[in-house]
Amino acid sequence: MFREMLENVREKRPLIHNITNYVTANDCANMLLACGASPIMADDEQEAADITGICDGLTINLGTLSSRKLRAMHLAGKRANALSHPVILDPVGVGASCWRREAALGLLEEVKCTVIRGNASEIKALALGRGGAAGVDADLADEITPQNLEKMTAFAKAFAEKTGAVVAVTGAIDIVADSRTAYRIRNGHPMMSAVTGAGCQLSALTAAFVAANPDRPLEAAAAAVCAMGLAGEIAFGRLSPQDGNGTYRNYLIDAIYRMTPQTLEKGADYEVR
Repeated sequence: MFREMLENVREKRPLIHNITNYVTANDCANMLLACGASPIMADDEQEAADITGICDGLTINLGTLSSRKLRAMHLAGKRANALSHPVILDPVGVGASCWRREAALGLLEEVKCTVIRGNASEIKALALGRGGAAGVDADLADEITPQNLEKMTAFAKAFAEKTGAVVAVTGAIDIVADSRTAYRIRNGHPMMSAVTGAGCQLSALTAAFVAANPDRPLEAAAAAVCAMGLAGEIAFGRLSPQDGNGTYRNYLIDAIYRMTPQTLEKGADYEVR
């Protein structure tokens, strides 16, 4: 099944509009090129809706949020909705400030999101309307573990039902869920947390997968998460004793570029609940 998802990305080559953050924009663009999609970055309100109109999908990333960008996000999101194009929301650091949280909640009210992807702390902050995060990384207390996996699976399904979006909670164990079904994914490597923007890259990758498989957003999002996690495993396997996180970042993108549909199908490690 996941094989077909990647095949469709490579065949359809979707154009993805990214209103993302300046810390990771280049890596997100390269990740999209690596998977077979095409990126465009445009975050001015004067053109955001027009750019979305010529694209196949939209990624909204709150990483370096500003009032100007927020207006562009609303305009682009509404245009994507009018065209029935997928919208992926990445609520980076949503628990770090009241304004950021209110901005994210406002987007959810005004824009129908196809997928909401974040770490456990971000998804909890968005779902529960609370702050307290120290930054953009997941709090250790919020990590998905074998001990709380059932509880977190139910939580993701409930938030998916509330929002009407597929919810992807990523961490040591990933959960990708709609209101009825959850994929619990165990691909990945701990070193991925040492790369700034690995999550941002995943959100862009998710947009490509969902845009290429618009009738199956849950499966497409799960395939993207598996692909990114598998790339993390492959990238780590290439490191020499002298290599660090900079090399690892490049190997992540290389692994997606070289990934075949067969490799993804064989290497995806998940269960369905």
